[in-house]
Amino acid sequence: MIHNDPLVILVDENDNEIGTMGKIKAHEEGALHRAFSVLIFNDKNDILLQQRAFNKYHCGGLWTNTCCSHPKQGEALLASAQRRLKEEMGIDVPLQKSFDFIYKASFDNGLTEYEFDHVFTGCFSEVPDINTNEVANWKYISYRNLKKDIAKNPDDYTPWFKIIIERIDKAG
Repeated sequence: MIHNDPLVILVDENDNEIGTMGKIKAHEEGALHRAFSVLIFNDKNDILLQQRAFNKYHCGGLWTNTCCSHPKQGEALLASAQRRLKEEMGIDVPLQKSFDFIYKASFDNGLTEYEFDHVFTGCFSEVPDINTNEVANWKYISYRNLKKDIAKNPDDYTPWFKIIIERIDKAG
């Protein structure tokens, strides 16, 4: 077992908990596990993006949604999303669940993300207080400019974030 490998919650395709596994092992084996993503919008409806720290175990340096992680066993999803948003971005605001989806993406380093991702949204218009162990940079961007940049530079963004944006587009 890998030391300091936090547990993720394994789930079936209906998000029923079926066990736990070390985070790295789950990503090595491509095991379906519970995750969440947070999208923060400012008062102009711009999205707050984070650039993942370059030392992340996958997708380091890529732009993505405001915050994402895995809930701890026994921790409510909403509480987990709020905790991680505070830890990564220094933001403490109410969040609401928007939708969920399952996605699978393989990376060049041999790891696979296979997640049941719960998406939460909230509002915040100030400057975040980023945790530089987790976040390399941040920016607010209009949805229109984000869509243009994803079309022009798709490899600059995480796979799950591009799926979230597609889902938002389909929802209208």
